[in-house]
Amino acid sequence: MHAWQVQDAKARFSELLRSAAAEGPQAITVRGRTTAVVMSQDEYERLKGRKPSLVEFLRSSPLSGVDLDIERDRSPSRNIEL
Repeated sequence: MHAWQVQDAKARFSELLRSAAAEGPQAITVRGRTTAVVMSQDEYERLKGRKPSLVEFLRSSPLSGVDLDIERDRSPSRNIEL
């Protein structure tokens, strides 16, 4: 990933965008630390992805089809002084 200092990114913004589209994500740094990343829309959509619904997630879970015997603990609760 190519790194751009913020002043260079501002001055050469069009080039930054072209590089992101052609070469992949481009980092923007402030005082040597990456503070932002510019990427193409395609790359963003790929990373964003589609998250499965809860039902889809549970159906594809490794525990899908496992019969769990879950019972509520019926023991009396403890007394707490308020």
